[in-house]
Amino acid sequence: MKCVINHQVVLSQLPDGPLAAHIGAFAKSRSAQGYAPFSIHRQVLLAACFSRWLKQEGVALRHISSDHPSQYLRYRARRVRPYPGDVAALRHLIDFLRSEGVIDAEKVSTRQLTPAECCAQGYAQYLREARALARATIVNYVPLIRGFLTDRFGAGPVMLSRLGACDVVRFVQRQAPHLHLKRAKLLTTALRSFLRYVRYRGEVALDLAAAVPVVANWSMPSIPRAIGADQVRELLASIDRSTAMGRRDYAILLLLARLGLRSGEVAFLEFDDIDWDAGQVSVRGKGGQRTALPLPTDVGEAIAAYLRHGRPRSTSRRVFLRSKAPIRGFLSQCAVGSIIRHALQRAGIQAPTTGAHQFRHGLATQMLRHGASLTEIGEVLRHRSPQTTTIYAKVDLKALRTLALPWPGGAR
Repeated sequence: MKCVINHQVVLSQLPDGPLAAHIGAFAKSRSAQGYAPFSIHRQVLLAACFSRWLKQEGVALRHISSDHPSQYLRYRARRVRPYPGDVAALRHLIDFLRSEGVIDAEKVSTRQLTPAECCAQGYAQYLREARALARATIVNYVPLIRGFLTDRFGAGPVMLSRLGACDVVRFVQRQAPHLHLKRAKLLTTALRSFLRYVRYRGEVALDLAAAVPVVANWSMPSIPRAIGADQVRELLASIDRSTAMGRRDYAILLLLARLGLRSGEVAFLEFDDIDWDAGQVSVRGKGGQRTALPLPTDVGEAIAAYLRHGRPRSTSRRVFLRSKAPIRGFLSQCAVGSIIRHALQRAGIQAPTTGAHQFRHGLATQMLRHGASLTEIGEVLRHRSPQTTTIYAKVDLKALRTLALPWPGGAR
């Protein structure tokens, strides 16, 4: 006897087994997340077959674990040709059952941490709670400190009172030659931070942070790689705004080009961040710092067009969503980088880079050429230090020429 699931999936027989009562809700959740009808049918059919196999194997609902999907797929492969999405479909099913409380969350056996890892975790907690540093900073610092502690103490007890200046210098001298310049500078910054932390705790009496070697580096060695104004116009004109994805990408690129936002600031933008009446957008920058910026008319119109005629239905508060199932906000700023990269490729534009930061550089360059001061540029880009903005002095070639000394002996 045929069975219709969620008014869209037709099965040749009624679902059976321990999951039978939950297959309809699973199908509904797949539809809510924007999966195509064919994909929903495939996942529901596989769930029904998996449920029958569980009954055949005598597995009760409360005993289902993450091992059973792989066991079933091995069984199924001996009878039916495997489908590329089968593993993911059953993983979605197990995740759904756990989220609904139908089956218990998998108990993961935790590995015993080494003393070095425990110390690094304590440092991470200090950065997070006492210093309120951004998650990205903590993610960058902690592995470097864990490596330093492991290098000095191995798997044994971490006795910070035994640390000396020679340990710090030796570690940097060994590591720095094998690292990119920026990574080497990050290593020394993280070490100074950690050594100030252990002194603050009273673990060491000496100021070992002063012993961290300085990585040789010229200040601002290169000119910022900025996308040109003509390239920005060409890129925006190439976007097909008749499609939902095109409206989304156009709005994202306008935010980058007109406001100089960072990729993460665009990816994590939420409805509550936009004040339509005041014509402002509240941007959450580095360190959780919030800044209210004016929302240009063309940017506001592009966002509104996407929200009205392109954004999929979703309970997410994020402004920009994935265009493919599962429909949700971007997991990271990398998604914005991917949008830029594909847009440049489709338009055939040879930009300085394929990332989002070139739009910040491009905005700063255009402001400078139209007479804006470095202070004004720093305010728009929300630089916390004036030193960060001075790099744009390098792109003001007209002003720099006035400072150039005449060639000895006169013109030739």
